Amino acid sequence: MAVVLSVLTGLILTRIAPDAILMAALTALVITGILTPAEALQGFANPGVMTIATLYVVAAGLKETGAVQWIAHRLLGQPRSLQRAQLRLLIPASVLSAFMNNTTVVAMFIPAVQEWAHRLRFPPSKLLLPLSYAAILGGTCTLIGTSTNLVINGLLQSQMGISLGMFDIAWVGVPVLLAGGTFLLLFANRLLPQRESVIEQVEHAREYSVEVVVEPNGPLIGKTIQEAGLRHMQHGYLAEIQRGERLLTAVSPQTELMAGDILGFIGAPECARELRGVHGVRPANGDVRKLNIAHHRRCLVEAVIGPDFAGLGQTIRESRFRTRFQAVILSISREGRRLPGKLGDIQLRVGDTLLLETDHDFVEQYRYRKDFLLVSALNDSTPPNFKKAPLALVILAAMVGLSAFSILSILEAAFLAAGTMLATRCITVSKARRYIDLQVLVVIAASFALGAAMTKSGAAQAIAELMTSNVTSPWLALAMVYFVTVLFTELITNNAAAVLMFPIAVEVAEQLNVNIMPFAIAIMIAASASFITPLGYQTNLMVYGPGGYRMKDYVANGLPVSLLVGGAALCFIPTVWSFGGY
Repeated sequence: MAVVLSVLTGLILTRIAPDAILMAALTALVITGILTPAEALQGFANPGVMTIATLYVVAAGLKETGAVQWIAHRLLGQPRSLQRAQLRLLIPASVLSAFMNNTTVVAMFIPAVQEWAHRLRFPPSKLLLPLSYAAILGGTCTLIGTSTNLVINGLLQSQMGISLGMFDIAWVGVPVLLAGGTFLLLFANRLLPQRESVIEQVEHAREYSVEVVVEPNGPLIGKTIQEAGLRHMQHGYLAEIQRGERLLTAVSPQTELMAGDILGFIGAPECARELRGVHGVRPANGDVRKLNIAHHRRCLVEAVIGPDFAGLGQTIRESRFRTRFQAVILSISREGRRLPGKLGDIQLRVGDTLLLETDHDFVEQYRYRKDFLLVSALNDSTPPNFKKAPLALVILAAMVGLSAFSILSILEAAFLAAGTMLATRCITVSKARRYIDLQVLVVIAASFALGAAMTKSGAAQAIAELMTSNVTSPWLALAMVYFVTVLFTELITNNAAAVLMFPIAVEVAEQLNVNIMPFAIAIMIAASASFITPLGYQTNLMVYGPGGYRMKDYVANGLPVSLLVGGAALCFIPTVWSFGGY
């Protein structure tokens, strides 16, 4: 109990990394002899942990191919009211989160929703928090929807010999999703603030001019500027269109795009990153196509020219920049302002900030060279490989089908899907490694040691006896387990909360001589039901800045959602899994 209390104190009150705290606890349990090394390390061999690790690769393949963006742009549409816009957002976000990591879903949706909101003239703050909540609720509908489901299923397999199917939890997850989603549709518009994002509240320090060309036979031909999603971009605006010998300025949103149109955008460096995610345009700079760098290895980099740069005083063309650095200059910012005119004729000076398209290794290669004062890569600037988006979705559907029809276990189906993603080059091996979140895996695996120690030492039994001392109703005990898990989830990591509560739930069920399954499902739902604070769940934190939210916004919206979801879960769980048997 001292170790458990130390872990809780460390997670709640300190900024020490959760994986460091949990590994320190594991060490203490081994050194004090409470657990043998084999018992302490058992979590690292748990099927649930390996399934989570493998699903990171599958989710990465969907992200790198732009599959989520591909779906989002087709499903979001052009709703005329905010409530319809919220409905259009909640459905795809929750459905996708049921089958892939909800963090990935939210990460992919945030820029799409921001651009969509600006285009429709809706405040992004009215949409982004519902996006996070929908992703959380969608994750409760399937076994692979969230890591906590897989963790509890792994514990049930190893300790009880019980294995849940892909959609077993849907009998509770779908009603929970409908309850939470209905509340958001009816009340979110009134409860959510109308605010700008943190980025919109400050002016960009650097302004660039970026040109892209509409691809022949691409999906944007014949669409208007507004329909193509190019009118209200988050980090820039469309300044002009070069159509043959004609220059169109003050472009109307109803202007139809034609093959070969050169679109000139003005904005922050992130504007170039946004344009990389638009299917149907490519950089207008011809030198970009001459780069001897594979598509999936390209990224955007900002570099500030130093006093020792060899091409000072020369034009870009004279400096032979592309040949020398294997990088193409997309735009130049001088003293925070874009430089107009033809790029090749601009003379380079000390302090010029260059926006480059280059290889991932450029930053490491030139970070400490004297040519540049500063080199910095833009996050998530590699262009998606949209051609492989349908293939990635087919792989995901095959994984779900094989598991749902019990042809393969979830772990085997995930292994096969991840391997196929790599074999078909939906994602490279090096990128797949970067997407695997080792910190999360270590936290989960080390948490298993705490759960095992609580069972072996009798701590779980003591807590269970305390909880059931004056309780004879299994339903009341179920409610207690549920709300204690929710409290833990809001204060510490959701996976740690689930693992800590599982042995207590087992002992509670044994004390009352009832089936463990209602308690296990309650922990699955409760460990995901983090709506009240931005820190309780990663997706809540992800929308905090882009939505311009404050803590009170989470409490005002999250508290009623949490209570509603808890009520729905506690009503449906005992009807699906009776206290008498499984």
